[in-house]
Amino acid sequence: MLIRTRHRVRLTRHRVAYVLAAALAISLAGCTFTPPPHSTTSTPAAAINSATLDQYREAVARRIIERNPSYVLRGTPQAMLRSLVVVTFTVDHSGRVLQSAVYRTNGDDEAESTALATLRRAAPLPQPPGKLLNGRGQLELFEDWLFNDDGKFQLREFASPQAQTID
Repeated sequence: MLIRTRHRVRLTRHRVAYVLAAALAISLAGCTFTPPPHSTTSTPAAAINSATLDQYREAVARRIIERNPSYVLRGTPQAMLRSLVVVTFTVDHSGRVLQSAVYRTNGDDEAESTALATLRRAAPLPQPPGKLLNGRGQLELFEDWLFNDDGKFQLREFASPQAQTID
């Protein structure tokens, strides 16, 4: 009989503990936790990197334009462009162009050659921000060269709106 009594006492204590734990869980379920307000707001890292990448792309485009003034189209591009050449290129931590290639084109060999040559003449490019570099200390970029019939181009980064009519 003693064994049964001790067993019942243990079961009763266990039930009491269970009921208390359940009651506590139910009472806490209705509560909400509001973190204290922060005195400063932080910008997500992705937004910082995106802004920084856009700024770096602009700096690269500016360098290409500065180093190739005779090839740059001033004013409004024609309504029907001669060619669109998309170039992919990789820069290292110091802005040196490690590799470049035509990524997309309409097959205009002269425009492709001009795009690649103007990129080479612009090197070294501005030094990219360290947070944009991959594990090998490099950054891969794309840029679009928009060509008029006269062989002059604008870069997509700074392109003016195209003419609306074909002259």
